[in-house]
Amino acid sequence: MTLFRSKFLFSGVLLAALMGGAGAAQAQDLTITSSMPALEFPFFVHMQNALRQEAESIGGIELIETDGQNQTTKQTADVEAAIIRGVDGIIISPLDAVAMAPALQQAVDAGIPVVTIDRRVEGVPGILAHVGADNVLGGEAQGRLIMEMFPDGARIINLQGQPGASPAIDRNQGLHNVLDPVSDRYEFVAEQTANFARAEGASVTEALLAGMSTPPDVIVAANDDMALGAIQVTQERGLDIPIIGFDALPEALASVRDGGLAATIEQFPGGQSSTALQALVEFLRDGKQPEELILLEPIAITEANIDEAERLDEI
Repeated sequence: MTLFRSKFLFSGVLLAALMGGAGAAQAQDLTITSSMPALEFPFFVHMQNALRQEAESIGGIELIETDGQNQTTKQTADVEAAIIRGVDGIIISPLDAVAMAPALQQAVDAGIPVVTIDRRVEGVPGILAHVGADNVLGGEAQGRLIMEMFPDGARIINLQGQPGASPAIDRNQGLHNVLDPVSDRYEFVAEQTANFARAEGASVTEALLAGMSTPPDVIVAANDDMALGAIQVTQERGLDIPIIGFDALPEALASVRDGGLAATIEQFPGGQSSTALQALVEFLRDGKQPEELILLEPIAITEANIDEAERLDEI
């Protein structure tokens, strides 16, 4: 496993230095399919844009961009279409870690190199590489921040991500890794999925708060959309409850800057995309075998260190 903690991101020059340089064999044109789980989410739009920029920087790449539309059937069909077309490689963030396994196994069996980004897929031997953030470490960063903010203990609402999605599983695990050993002081008064969606983040928070006689000390969410939905509810109720998100979306960064969200977790999604494409191209053009697991280490972004955020210039 290779672990980076970095803000390197869209520069092909820096990535070439990191990975060994992929520019020597640009004469070989490549057709690569990219598949995002749902481009309705700004996070995945950013990842797709980073792939496009890196493809243009490297050169000689036809990038076929597909949108899973938050449906496993659609993402599966996109992968099957890529196999039929005979693309040179596939870069995919799978909607579901298990449900996408059969389609990706077909791609691997067809001799098409597959690199997963952000979300892993389970049970597919032969995946070339996974590039992502260490979501367990990201969840642990949320937990440590809660302990720093509330050294004497806290009552916590935990808004969990989409069931079956590896980031949701790992972020939740990391949060519990830190707080379960001190459960005598840090209590999860409610844990419920809001499916990574802002509207559900708001509705779930509304329902949970309505059922509590005493508000929680802090709300932690597995992504920024749910956190932003939650803060809408707390502000409407006139409650001053610190809320911690995850993903460092520009809107979340603006909220952190302006005193809304307490924090968000930066996992460098653009860096994931560009690193994945660089690794795939080097394999296809130069035969360079990448590390099977390349992870960037997430960090907590607060008002104090907001300048470390990857997408700060998009605010």
